[in-house]
Amino acid sequence: MSYSTETSQKPDIWATTTNLTTLRQHLLDLFCQLAYQEGDFVLSSGQRSSYYINGKQVTLHPQGALAIGRLILHILPVNTQAVAGLTLGADPIVSAVSVVSVYENRPLPALIIRKEAKGHGTMAYIEGPTLPAGAKVVVLEDVVTTGQSALKAVERLQAAGYTVDRVISLIDRLQGGAELYKSAGLHFDTLFSIRDLQARYQQI
Repeated sequence: MSYSTETSQKPDIWATTTNLTTLRQHLLDLFCQLAYQEGDFVLSSGQRSSYYINGKQVTLHPQGALAIGRLILHILPVNTQAVAGLTLGADPIVSAVSVVSVYENRPLPALIIRKEAKGHGTMAYIEGPTLPAGAKVVVLEDVVTTGQSALKAVERLQAAGYTVDRVISLIDRLQGGAELYKSAGLHFDTLFSIRDLQARYQQI
């Protein structure tokens, strides 16, 4: 399904609902409609897969971004001081959470982790506000397969002096990411597993 840019007098702006359970279901439907495809694919990890999830079809969708921001903010530990993620997949997620956090009177800055250090200026890996040493940062990810991408972000943040002990993803493909994070001493939460997505995909 493609995204319609048409407007109407009474658009269904479901992402503003206060019911987080309903919001989660609408977001799952959006992933099924826009992001999930079946076929023969090669993933960024090099693995072959019979399905592919293009998370950016949802994270860059206006209602998808708002829903993601609200749902992730709801499960962030109360002592979280910032959210961060590895570019490019996490960029719209950390931005959405940061913007929503202001409306919830819980403002959290967003950090973006480069894959390679910037080649000029400060030569930095991390873009965004400079936080106090030891600040508690949660790493966000769109789709977790092996877990290596988010772990790279964790390591770069820790090297910068921040405290990172948690990763939150939108979807867990159940292919080793959770086990990797556990071995690294990290807590791991996800909004959906691939089983949730595939079960719903078969229904709609």
